[in-house]
Amino acid sequence: MTTTKAIPSVSMRTAGTGASTKANELGMRTMQERAYEHRGEQYLLIKSPPASGKSRALMFIALDKLHNQGVRKAIIVVPERSIGSSFADEPLSNYGFWADWIVKPRWNLCNVAGIENTSVAKSKVKAVSQFLESEDRVLVCTHATFRFAVEEIGIEAFDDCVIAVDEFHHVSANPDNKLGAQLGQFLSRDRVHLVAMTGSYFRGDAEAVLAPQDESKFVTVTYTYYEQLNGYDHLKSLDIGYFFYSGRYLDAITKVLDPALKTIVHIPNVNSRESTKDKVKEVNEIMDALGTWEGEDPKTGFHLVRLADGRVIKVADLVDDESVRRDKVVSALKDPNRKNDRDHVDIIIALGMAKEGFDWIWCEHALTVGYRASLTEIIQIIGRATRDAPGKSSAKFTNLIAEPDASEEAVVDAVNDTLKAIAASLLMEQVLAPRFNFTPKNADSGPLPDFDYGEKGYDPKGTNVGFSEATGQFHFEINGLVTPQSNEAKRICQEDLNEVITAFVQDKPALEKGLFDDETVPEELTQVRMGKIVKDRYPELSDVDQEAIRQHAIAALNLTQKAKAIAAELEDSGLLKGGSALIDGVRKFAMDVRNLDIDMIDRINPFEAAYSILAKSMSEQTLKQVAAVIASKKINIPYEEARDLALRARKFMQERGRAPDITSADAWEKRMAEGVVALKRHVEQQKNG
Repeated sequence: MTTTKAIPSVSMRTAGTGASTKANELGMRTMQERAYEHRGEQYLLIKSPPASGKSRALMFIALDKLHNQGVRKAIIVVPERSIGSSFADEPLSNYGFWADWIVKPRWNLCNVAGIENTSVAKSKVKAVSQFLESEDRVLVCTHATFRFAVEEIGIEAFDDCVIAVDEFHHVSANPDNKLGAQLGQFLSRDRVHLVAMTGSYFRGDAEAVLAPQDESKFVTVTYTYYEQLNGYDHLKSLDIGYFFYSGRYLDAITKVLDPALKTIVHIPNVNSRESTKDKVKEVNEIMDALGTWEGEDPKTGFHLVRLADGRVIKVADLVDDESVRRDKVVSALKDPNRKNDRDHVDIIIALGMAKEGFDWIWCEHALTVGYRASLTEIIQIIGRATRDAPGKSSAKFTNLIAEPDASEEAVVDAVNDTLKAIAASLLMEQVLAPRFNFTPKNADSGPLPDFDYGEKGYDPKGTNVGFSEATGQFHFEINGLVTPQSNEAKRICQEDLNEVITAFVQDKPALEKGLFDDETVPEELTQVRMGKIVKDRYPELSDVDQEAIRQHAIAALNLTQKAKAIAAELEDSGLLKGGSALIDGVRKFAMDVRNLDIDMIDRINPFEAAYSILAKSMSEQTLKQVAAVIASKKINIPYEEARDLALRARKFMQERGRAPDITSADAWEKRMAEGVVALKRHVEQQKNG
């Protein structure tokens, strides 16, 4: 029998202020206005969530550079052709701006399939070269086209241009990443303007996007998820849930797939353990589980499925490899005339598509089967559901994950997926949290402007916690906090703590010890493991700066986790109603503690809240199995002793009718179980030479 169990969601309840959707006299929303204020910067990095309006922000900035800053050309570089439509013509003057955004059709190379128009050179690389020699000023192309063009015609050809790189997280400082290497060359030559935009706050593989010396040249504009969601008109809540299932996912999916919600279903990669290896059959089974198939719509190619209640829903299949059928479906989904039609389609089933840059504002539920190795990919998938749309009050992301099963041969893989899901959950909590400003408590301390420090106001003698409703930011005073000295360390503490936290929660030894090793002292995680991560990541910084970054990162992580735990208690007791649970949790924690100091923060296990959630959602047997797999890694028993213990374990099983339990309180039973695990490892090592 298949079962599903819910890990309680990461939940955000928003204030619904409408601030992020309101435009100023130039037609700019809050994020766009913030970015435009920095339009004079030569190197600009915009970090802002999906759907926050980055493409239009770039239009405003590029137009100013072209008309007022002596820049001769603007080249917009996107990761795939479908995203090129985000930079199509826009009549910005209709909304108050002083110019319109116009891209001549011949220079939007994302719209040129296979063979180019005869008016443009057959090779897209040659088209880029032709554009640079023409009188026209704006070109849109893919990352790949731009890479090849730079290789072909050299970086000098782009002097005095503004190059805007959309979805910048595709770039990497890794020498094997050609676009990253080319951007490094542009920065060294210092003859272009660069605008980098990303909707993801970290790379899934925790690899640096830019070398530190290059990143320090950029001015960063940050617009947080918290600000965006809090400022919507319609969307009031976002829930992120992880659901464990046993058996086949196709038998479990109906428990989380609600046909009443506009949903994108991402089925697992055919190489993953969740996959049945027949993706077409999986799509058919999902539709069969929903209702009765009644054919295809001849215009759109959407499947028509009649539900048990008699309603007919439209299902778009993006998994089908038959190019003519799939192209028809893709075209129907992109039809600009149906963009605002909520009833155009109900469910989209995809494998590699409908993620980054896919704009379906009505999506209420992003349902993903199987763990995704890249945290960036998870952020992008969640971003499909976080668009604001009339009548859409809630959105959610659900990750359906196979529960570790003692009978599985691949139990270690299952445990790893569980740990990765927890890491992703911790990171999403961090991304959705209000922004933290940390300052040490000293003689020079004082209140920050526009922050509310509670009923009694700012206390010069105590340590204070303030909150700004306008910006959704907290100010924490912390005794003993080290202040960053260099500009780079200050930038990291201000802009990049999530990058550090990403590396920490993806550190398997830290995650395993924090969740399943009762003997681990929290400082071993917060000081030793986090300290090592910071030193490895920023070796060029001084010891003082490294310690400052460590303290700021662990404070941000632990305060979010403590606040989450308190918020959960308040919700369970019925004391919390409406508003943002996390903010109330932070406030209550600050009120209970009064005098925050860094030593106290270091004594918090960053993973204790995650474990309590795991313990609620997993059966005791499964939890023991996970603990056993992890405990086995730290067992180091010689072969002969392991063999003897395994023989004793066999006798124990004959007498008791069960195997020794590695989590048993009885030391001898635990030791026998450890011997069995160690012997298995010795045998595997011998097989592998």
